[in-house]
Amino acid sequence: MPVPTDRIAVTIHAADPLSRAGIVRHLQHQPTVEVVPSSPPGAAGPAAATVAAAAAVAVMAVDRIDEPSAAELRELLRGGERPVVLIARELREPELLAVVEYGVRAILWRHQTTEERLFEAIRQSARGECVLPPDLIGRVLGQMNRLRRSEASAACAGTGAVPPFGLAPRETDVLRLLADGLDTRTISEKLAYSERTVKNILHGLMSRLQLNNRAHAVAYALREGYI
Repeated sequence: MPVPTDRIAVTIHAADPLSRAGIVRHLQHQPTVEVVPSSPPGAAGPAAATVAAAAAVAVMAVDRIDEPSAAELRELLRGGERPVVLIARELREPELLAVVEYGVRAILWRHQTTEERLFEAIRQSARGECVLPPDLIGRVLGQMNRLRRSEASAACAGTGAVPPFGLAPRETDVLRLLADGLDTRTISEKLAYSERTVKNILHGLMSRLQLNNRAHAVAYALREGYI
């Protein structure tokens, strides 16, 4: 989501006070970041709406994804308007696929999170870009490949079916470049499309397939074997 000013408003979500203090310490020297109060889960009313509108990016720190943290994550991502930077100690494959499908745009390993890496993840997320550690990308691709092989085996055995083809070739081309971390302008240059055309392609497929955002579209394309 584009940020309308040169400052990025950030809310911090961490059950552990020490984790929250550590994130604040990482961000307090960044002049373009403003940490704003976060409203409690499920909060409503004018005050909560003001905070939600002010927060361009949410930063959430967890050890692992359990039921309470998954519920909070889904609440933060509701509506697809606010990107989330997730800082995790570890993620198992099912948890990894879940957070990607929820719409998380950036994931950082806690032991690798420095002030510079956190700020860069926030900045890129605010611009609508995705940030994943290299080893995490490999795990996502590996899990998707396993799912595709499982689907193919089920189809051959007569116990299931491979999902029908649902993406046009140019949609696949756009999503493949999006998965490589390219922005709209660079994708348009590589495919010789206008930026408006690229945006229309993404909007069309997300509307047709009921996908929440670009990260969800990439996750869908990976899971279904289109890219």
